[in-house]
Amino acid sequence: MLVQLSKDPMRLFDDIWSGAQQPSAPAFKVDISEDVAGFHIDAELPGIAKENVTLNIEDDVLTIKAERKVETEESNKNYHRIERSSGSFSRSFNLGEVIDQEDIRADFKNGVLHVTLPKAAPVKKKKEISIS
Repeated sequence: MLVQLSKDPMRLFDDIWSGAQQPSAPAFKVDISEDVAGFHIDAELPGIAKENVTLNIEDDVLTIKAERKVETEESNKNYHRIERSSGSFSRSFNLGEVIDQEDIRADFKNGVLHVTLPKAAPVKKKKEISIS
């Protein structure tokens, strides 16, 4: 299934799969904020090592991928409930043209991935054309 990505600035950072059939809860929770310099994404990734987190951008879409390794279960334990999930998780977000993709920074501390997305300089779409 192809999803058309919107260039509408009001849909900036929309989860690209919103509206499509998806699980009732996202793979991991994020907070998205903005200041004068840029946008900030804070993703909660508890129990995931920094080495198991990747970020990439393709066609103005930022994808955060993480993998939580399966913990070995002790054979002498009788589990009554297992709610902690393991495996690969990812979320993708539209960036659009307002982000300077060359200066994106990310750091990971205490199970929270913080991504800084600086705003791009506005593109002037004005040009004078000489008349011959």
